[in-house]
Amino acid sequence: MVVRTFIATLALLAAGQSAVALAAAEPPSLVAMRVGGKAGAIDDPNAAHWAKAQALKIVMQAQSVVAPQNLEPSVAELSVRAAHNGQWIAFLIEWADPTKSDRIVVDRFGDQVAVELPVNYEKDAPPNVMMGQPDGGRVTIMQWRAAFQRDLDEGEQSIEDLYPFTHVDIYPDEVLRASDARAYMGSVGVDNPIGHPKRVPVLDQMAEGWGTLTVKPEQNASGKGVWQDGRWRVLIARPMATDNNEYDPRLAPGDQTVAAFAVWEGGNAEVGGRKAWSDWVDLAIGK
Repeated sequence: MVVRTFIATLALLAAGQSAVALAAAEPPSLVAMRVGGKAGAIDDPNAAHWAKAQALKIVMQAQSVVAPQNLEPSVAELSVRAAHNGQWIAFLIEWADPTKSDRIVVDRFGDQVAVELPVNYEKDAPPNVMMGQPDGGRVTIMQWRAAFQRDLDEGEQSIEDLYPFTHVDIYPDEVLRASDARAYMGSVGVDNPIGHPKRVPVLDQMAEGWGTLTVKPEQNASGKGVWQDGRWRVLIARPMATDNNEYDPRLAPGDQTVAAFAVWEGGNAEVGGRKAWSDWVDLAIGK
């Protein structure tokens, strides 16, 4: 009996050591590796340094909290890497998507992915991961859109491109003064930032609770997305610090914070609240 007990104890110790070794082998958090090279934005999703950055698998959840819900999201997992050069921090996000959705028309939506960071981070009291909350829980959300990427890569699409069988005799802006034609110009007419010409495929936004998502007055985020062989590879980057501490996080080498992610598959009619999302993930910024 003593021998059996001793053997069982050894087995438990061995199992415990194996579990510890396994836990140690798994990355406990997302680590933003420091990279060299040119100063300024990290904007190449195929740069050689990404092969050295450790990928973290992030399990996505169904958005079942607020309407409109998405109880069966298409994307179950993201692979995320992070890097910084002392001035900019970047996230390389990859996921499987057999349908490249980069055209938005009445009944079709585009693929999207977003990174969320707290503006002011407190380890014991992070903001609500569901887009923050009022009274100090503001978050910044950088959202890459496949439709923006297509416009930048191939040129903006006209009405005829999107709706080939459309016939138009005349457009209001061809016969009216600009001030009078604004009523017929949709989002552009009401100065919606989404309708503005794009220089990057990423929207730099902020929120402090459900229904408060707002495009920032100053757009600092950058990025690029590439779809190949049924898989998206998207880079989203932003300055580690800006002059606006009210809207932007202030990060530095050696900092600890958190990040969260959301993804939309346009081919599954995912848009707005119909998305998959992750909880906060610890983010360590390498020195």
